[in-house]
Amino acid sequence: MTTPIATDDATWAPFRAEFHLPPDQIYLDGNSLGLLSRRAEAAVQTVLRDWATHGIGGWSEGGWIDLAERTAADLVPLLGASPQAIALTAQTTLNLHQLLATLFDPAHPTRRVILADPINFASDAHAIESHLRLRGLDPASHLRWIRSTDGRTLETADIVAAFTPDVQLAILPGVLYVSGQLLDLPAINAAARERGVLIGWDLSHSIGAVPHHLETEGADFAFWCTYKYLNAGPGAIGGLFLHPRHHERPPGLAGWWGVDPVHRFTLDLAHRPAPGASRLHVGTPPILSLAPLAGSLELFPLVGGIAALRARSLALTTHLLARCDDTLAALGVTIATPRDPAARGGQVALVHPAAGRLCPALRAAGVVPDYRHPDVLRLAPSPFYNTFADVDAAIDRLAEILRSQSYLDWPDPTTAAP
Repeated sequence: MTTPIATDDATWAPFRAEFHLPPDQIYLDGNSLGLLSRRAEAAVQTVLRDWATHGIGGWSEGGWIDLAERTAADLVPLLGASPQAIALTAQTTLNLHQLLATLFDPAHPTRRVILADPINFASDAHAIESHLRLRGLDPASHLRWIRSTDGRTLETADIVAAFTPDVQLAILPGVLYVSGQLLDLPAINAAARERGVLIGWDLSHSIGAVPHHLETEGADFAFWCTYKYLNAGPGAIGGLFLHPRHHERPPGLAGWWGVDPVHRFTLDLAHRPAPGASRLHVGTPPILSLAPLAGSLELFPLVGGIAALRARSLALTTHLLARCDDTLAALGVTIATPRDPAARGGQVALVHPAAGRLCPALRAAGVVPDYRHPDVLRLAPSPFYNTFADVDAAIDRLAEILRSQSYLDWPDPTTAAP
C-alpha cells in the first residue's frame, strides 16, 4: 500500500516560503502568471554573474551550451516523454508554427483539413489560419471547428466524431483556458491514431498542473508556455514535444541551433538536423529566459513530483467548489468548471454577469483573480503557494462584494467603447 500524499497546509508551508508572495494579496492568478520563486531568482542571478565574470566564456564556463537540453530533461516526469522528444525553444505560438511547418502536408491527396476548437486561446487559431494561407490553402475550407454545446466545454464524443477522413491534423487544448475543463487525452489520442489523424496538444494550461503521458498515449506533438504553472516568469521560453515516430522528419523551419551539435559550429550550408525534437530549434537559446525555468523546476521533485502537486491542487479546488456552493450560489454565481476531478485542471471558473466589475473589486479587496470576457472569473489556487485559508478568505471577500454590490463602483468592461 502506498502512503497517501499529504495535502494539508502545514506540509506545504516550506514550499510556500520558497516564493515571493505579493504583500497583502491573495494571489489566485497563477494560471496566467506564476509567482517568482527564490530558486528561479537565484538561477537568473547566477547567469548574470557568469555573464559578468566570463563574457562569452559563459557558454562553456557557465554551462549555457546545453542548458536547454538539461532543463528539458527536467520536464520528462511532467510530460511522460523521453528527453529526446522535448525541446525548450522559442515561445508558444512560434512553436505551433514550427510544428505545423514540420508535420502538416498541404498536398496530401485526401486529408487537408486542420481540426481545432473555437473556444481555445485565440493565438492558436491565428497561427493555424496564417499557416494555411502560407501553404496556399483557404482557412474557410481547410480549418474546421469542433462544436461546443455550451461555449465553455467540449464533449469527447463530439471531438471523435469530427475525426473524419479528410482531417489530417487536430490541435486541442489539454485544459480549456476559460472553463478549466481537462480533456480526456488518452481516449482522444487513441481515437485519432485509429482514424489516421495527427493529434497535437496545447498544454499551456495543463503542464505543471496535471500529469501527462504523451509518449505512451501516442500524442504526435504538443507545445506549451512555461510562465503559468511552471512559474518561469513573464514571456519565458516555450516548449514542444515531438513523438519519436516523427524524429526523422526534417524541420519545417530550419535554423542553426537545430543542427546536430557535432556539426553546429562548422556552419556548413547544408542543414544536418539534430537528433530528436532538438532539430526543431531555430535560433540560439535565450539563456536569460531559460534560467528561471531551470530554477523553478528544482522545486517539483522536492514536493514529490507532479502526482503530489495534482493531489494538492485537487484538494484546493474541491474546497473552492464547496465554498462556492455554500456561499456564492445564492448570490448568483455559477460554476463553468466540470465537477469531476478527472475532468478539471488547476482552476475553477466562476460565472457571473458582472464578472468584469467583480475582478477589479476583488483586486481592491486584496484578492488577485483573472477575468475572461464576458462573464468569467478564474480562480487558480497554486499547490505551491496558496492555502486553504487563502481560498476561504477569497470566497468570503467575494461574497461581501456581491452582498454590498460595491462592484457597481467599477466600470463595466462589457459595455466599454472599443
